[in-house]
Amino acid sequence: MGKYDGYLQGLSFAAILILAPLALQIMLTDDDAQVVYVAVPIEIENTSMNSTSSGEDDARSPELNRSEVARIATFNIKVFGETKMGKPEVISVLVDTVLRYDLVAIQEIKDIDQTVPYDFLDAINNESEVEWAMVLSPRSGQQEDDRSSQEQYAFYYNTTVFEPIGNGSLFNDSENDLFQREPFQARFALLNATGQPTSFDLSLITVHTKPAAAMEEINAMNEVATTYLAEHPDEEDLVLLGDFNADCTYASEQDLANSALAGGNYTWLVGNDADTTVSQSSCAYDRILTNGDLSGRLTGVWGIDEVFNDSNVSDHYPVWFDIRR
Repeated sequence: MGKYDGYLQGLSFAAILILAPLALQIMLTDDDAQVVYVAVPIEIENTSMNSTSSGEDDARSPELNRSEVARIATFNIKVFGETKMGKPEVISVLVDTVLRYDLVAIQEIKDIDQTVPYDFLDAINNESEVEWAMVLSPRSGQQEDDRSSQEQYAFYYNTTVFEPIGNGSLFNDSENDLFQREPFQARFALLNATGQPTSFDLSLITVHTKPAAAMEEINAMNEVATTYLAEHPDEEDLVLLGDFNADCTYASEQDLANSALAGGNYTWLVGNDADTTVSQSSCAYDRILTNGDLSGRLTGVWGIDEVFNDSNVSDHYPVWFDIRR
């Protein structure tokens, strides 16, 4: 064997040079095609549309850093009334959570005196380096049979990133009474990095559906969207977002596949296998839908922020998506 030692050593070295890169590539890429969600610290980032995983606290979309995108979220803050507002440790978590985004649709504000939304805005501005403002709805549940479940919605927004167009309005549900809590609709202009208006604006419609009638109200959201676009013919970009109760015992995948919002008219960013709840259950209650790619600004990057695990804060996690500024 001695006379072959040099030959065998050379062959072994060549094999290592050839096989090592292949093995490394396999380790790095194996099963990537099957991954839908990538777990990163704090955030769960979707990778189905042009996104990349990151170990940083702020998720990055390809070739875009956090300053180059506007981040919009939906957040059901469970029973957000005076009792919760009176808990400084809870409010601290909520403020830190909201400040992760540039615009947040809040559901389930329950305060008959209607002071909590303003107190929360003050708390946000006490911690923020830039000014925040809000577009606040009247109390929803305006039909006589819905008044026992009245809530308010609010869009809180970073004034250096967004500017409201008008004051927003509740969907007029007086004729058919389709909702327990009428959806709230508002329109915002996007500002550039210097705080100047861009040529882009979008409309947001948020809702908190009645769990026992979730599918009926989800289907009715198509009428809300159609009516809104007919009344605003200059608007091309629409986002539906909120607590749809669109999973588990309230809505099956088959129900959603057959809904009026299915069929390709809307892009469902949050999939049926997502979990937007704090509890041990796994339910994709909170959803975000767009009517297309938002004039090319939709990055496809979205996430579920597991920034707390205390149900005293909320029983829902905030869900967000990015658009290019």
